[in-house]
Amino acid sequence: MPSRLIFAASERNADQLYATGLRVPDAFAYVQGPSGRTAVLLSPLEVDRGRKEARVDVVEALADYEAQVRRRTGAEPTTAAVVAAFAKKHGARAPRVPADFPAGLAFALAEQGVRVRPVAGHLWPEREIKSAAEVRALAAASRVTEAGLARGFEVLGAAAIRRDRRLTWGGAVLTAERLRAEIEAAILFAGGVPDGSTIVAGGAQACDPHERGHGPLRAGELIILDVFPRMGRTGFYGDLTRTVVKGRATEAQRRMWEVCLEGQRRALRALRPGVEGKAVFEATRDFFTASGYPTEQRDGRWTGFFHGLGHGLGLELHEEPRLGRTTLRPGQVFTVEPGIYVPGVGGVRHEDVVVITAAGNRCLSRFPKPLEVA
Repeated sequence: MPSRLIFAASERNADQLYATGLRVPDAFAYVQGPSGRTAVLLSPLEVDRGRKEARVDVVEALADYEAQVRRRTGAEPTTAAVVAAFAKKHGARAPRVPADFPAGLAFALAEQGVRVRPVAGHLWPEREIKSAAEVRALAAASRVTEAGLARGFEVLGAAAIRRDRRLTWGGAVLTAERLRAEIEAAILFAGGVPDGSTIVAGGAQACDPHERGHGPLRAGELIILDVFPRMGRTGFYGDLTRTVVKGRATEAQRRMWEVCLEGQRRALRALRPGVEGKAVFEATRDFFTASGYPTEQRDGRWTGFFHGLGHGLGLELHEEPRLGRTTLRPGQVFTVEPGIYVPGVGGVRHEDVVVITAAGNRCLSRFPKPLEVA
């Protein structure tokens, strides 16, 4: 069995969280030796908790290794010296490491006789196939995501429309920033952890898929709500998008919204084991083109469907593999999020989360898809 080494904070590194099951805000070392035996090296702040919670065979104290290095060298121990001693003790002299392993530490470890080998993609390929427990965790993350969306719809429904079409709520103009705060507060109360990047983009802003949104929201414009919190307890992500109009949609807005929804429905019907994701992506794009929404550049701006059909979802928001770059297998979890963007009309995106099953796929998200909010 190949040895593995990680040096990262599990709060920010999915490989470390997957390996240890321990939430730690500062970088620490994990090692898997050639026998498969696993260990972590923790500071005094974390070692007692680690002994109760970490999913490893051995929890060791950082202070013990620092003392060993100090006795051996007569100098204050460096991070590289301590990590090298830890890795060597567990037989990991040439361990595999994640592709984002710190470069400076890698060079310093080489000087200590530990030569790391970066791995492209997942350090654990099995992360791609979710267990039943992981699928349940992702479904729970969808429920928290839906709590945020529900609050967004509630506020939009309660908002009043001024003569200039600006929305007001709670005695003030309703801005993208304010609606984002309401969505993210609801997520916090439901047990999720938003990162402040929830997308609330209306009108022309919705034509840029990753525009977070800013300024006053208006009636009669397509508004994209893209919500993607992390679960505070498990670390798994949710990711859902809905597109709505406060008030009445125009015929152009309604048609684009309905074509995008039909494109998502067709994609969902096609997702099953053995299918090439690229073929589903291309069929979705071709359907949009045949419906009058080609993917092309106009006056230097992309219009139509110009991003991917979806991405893997798990302990990272955008996990490998991308939906359009893999052959589907049972246990994979993806977002399915086609979008159409036309300046002058607006942007539409419908996004749900599915798990590939033996017979097809199962949607983990339940939130409705209304076009208009009265």
